[in-house]
Amino acid sequence: MENQNAVSLSQGTFTSSSPIVLSVPGRQVELQIKVSAPAIGNNLPIILLSHGHGMSNFLSSLRGYGPLADFYASQGFVVIQPTHLDSKTLNLDPDGPEGPLFWKSRATDMHVILDYLDQIEEIVPGLAGRLDKNQVVAVGHSLGGHTVSILAGMRLTDPKDKKEVILNEPRIKAAVIIAGPGSPAGLAPFAAEHYPIFGTSDFTEMTLPCLIVTGDNDNNPMFSERADWRSDAYHLSNGPKCLLTILGGEHILGGISGYDAAETTDESPERVALVQQATLAYIRTALYPEDSSWENIQDQLQSEDEPKAIIELKGY
Repeated sequence: MENQNAVSLSQGTFTSSSPIVLSVPGRQVELQIKVSAPAIGNNLPIILLSHGHGMSNFLSSLRGYGPLADFYASQGFVVIQPTHLDSKTLNLDPDGPEGPLFWKSRATDMHVILDYLDQIEEIVPGLAGRLDKNQVVAVGHSLGGHTVSILAGMRLTDPKDKKEVILNEPRIKAAVIIAGPGSPAGLAPFAAEHYPIFGTSDFTEMTLPCLIVTGDNDNNPMFSERADWRSDAYHLSNGPKCLLTILGGEHILGGISGYDAAETTDESPERVALVQQATLAYIRTALYPEDSSWENIQDQLQSEDEPKAIIELKGY
């Protein structure tokens, strides 16, 4: 007789559903999202994951960032990934009214997703009644880091109408900003000309608890000559903040944007694992203060003879 128990769910099994389509009034196209969720469990916390801009066709969409999305889902989080309007998969006019970065729409996408959580929970197979909608974290890489900074309280001035833009999201408990753009100070002429919104960033009102993740080799003179430019969100903001500097890390931090992504200049499974584990530890402790995961990661890094990263804290 065959073993009836030969097939089972392994620990960390998750499912993914995409595309889930949200019809949003006034948006150029429908908002498509991917939802990855643990196969079992209830009261599941939520991670909103914002992709970068990049040159790839599919990594900058709901199809990208598997190394982060899959990992978080395997660790008990529901991960929601939108395809923002700047994604090359949509082929929208980069010279249109919101182009080329669609920075305002990106932040609005995250507000919309939270508005639609009840409907998302009902339509995704097996998810109904399992979300903890009070436990939400936003995570973003590169331009996604800019999006998350806006949600966390960074203020901007629209270069077109010169009006201040405030799009913070109070339903988010904490944020992880990975390799996001820095402040206007040190912005390179190329970026100032092509992406003028970066010249208006004001971090002083970004008071939400945040982890800022940077690589100490993430240097691109098209954006800034300053080696520490992408850590500005830590240094210039107020409130509780942590800075995780990945030693030897470049912009894709070992390959977080996709499995075996050709655009990764510092491919390293070990570096990806460090980003996965450290960001997860921060998120767990940010949502559940009794969880010691973040303290444990700090102790682990400090005990290493050759540390792979450095953590700094302020406002605690």
